[in-house]
Amino acid sequence: MIRSSRLRNLVLALGLTTSSLALAGSTDDAMDQLNAIMADDEKRQASYEAGHERIRFCGYCHGEDGNSKRDYIPNLAAQHPLYLFNQFEKFRTGTREDYVMSKLAKTLSLEERINIAVYYSQQTAKPRTGSDPALAETGGKLFAGRCAACHQKDAQGFRDMPRLAGQPAEYLEIALKRFQDMDPEKQSTPMIGIAATLSEGDIKALAEYLTER
Repeated sequence: MIRSSRLRNLVLALGLTTSSLALAGSTDDAMDQLNAIMADDEKRQASYEAGHERIRFCGYCHGEDGNSKRDYIPNLAAQHPLYLFNQFEKFRTGTREDYVMSKLAKTLSLEERINIAVYYSQQTAKPRTGSDPALAETGGKLFAGRCAACHQKDAQGFRDMPRLAGQPAEYLEIALKRFQDMDPEKQSTPMIGIAATLSEGDIKALAEYLTER
């Protein structure tokens, strides 16, 4: 059996299409190859086009352009492809659970999961319009003090840290409350500790600030 390092070298050397991703032996190997796709204009375009063909079902909720059609569903537009791919893997393995996404992730091949991540990462996020400037200002101060270190000062995210800018306020509130409800003995994420310090008012202020970024 070809070792993963040799497989990666073979893929890059021969300039194979993303169909070779189906041979990846592990998530780490697939993510290495995703990095290679993003660094190559031709491979990225091919992956983008393949992803566009496969996102019809995704588009019903997340929008064809990655901007969600329902305020309780997140935008995927402009998220880092590694973050998107990681979330697919979490739904597929049961680390994250959602009635729709958990089933969908198991029906998609590795190649399809990667292509969809590439496609949505290249879309443009569209911020919502907030309704309370004073609340948004409060949220901006909270974000700068508690969130910017990981999610970046402009809330654009980086690699495994998701983009929060422009997310629907309702979704952000749901996500933060979900972290508050998590059991730190059973689940591991720094967001459990961060969310635990937030009041109901803090959550609403952060959501108001981020949705219009």
